[in-house]
Amino acid sequence: MSDPDGAGRREALKRVAVSLREGGVGFALAGGYAGWALGGPEPENDVDFVVTETDAGRAAEVLAAAGLDVAHPPEDWLFKVYSDGAMVDVLFRLASETVDDELLGRAVEQEVLSVRMPVVDATDLIIGKLAALNEHACDLSKVLPTARALREKIDWPRAEAATADNDLAVACLFLLRRLRVAPGSPTP
Repeated sequence: MSDPDGAGRREALKRVAVSLREGGVGFALAGGYAGWALGGPEPENDVDFVVTETDAGRAAEVLAAAGLDVAHPPEDWLFKVYSDGAMVDVLFRLASETVDDELLGRAVEQEVLSVRMPVVDATDLIIGKLAALNEHACDLSKVLPTARALREKIDWPRAEAATADNDLAVACLFLLRRLRVAPGSPTP
């Protein structure tokens, strides 16, 4: 699906959010578009939402009933929704961690594209981006611009503690401190 100017992604974002809210499913905008809603750069890929694992089946039913095309890929941590020529991922696990009511409870309710919706908080967003770093997916361009844009909103000690067992996340945090995006002095 091609959507070079992002218009389809933005429409899909609104349709999915409104459908989930009207269906009574707890959710939050996540990923690159959450970063954008919080003040970061607009992403050029899909839209992400999170729901709890226990609500995933109901969320898929609600979205299908709203006329959206729902697909279940082989991955067991998300399903996909197609709308307005764009793809939306609905995740119920982030970096192998189950999405829970606590994460959704930290989401910030705000207006995104004239639609009120919960948006994951900046710290949970950066934790997800850091935790996703691994030997096969170590693209810092998915982390650095968001971290720079949201640096004042991030609880850096919580992000560091949550990703301390991921060597690539630790290295990225070192770089973020060295670039003066994250507070503190880089330690060798």
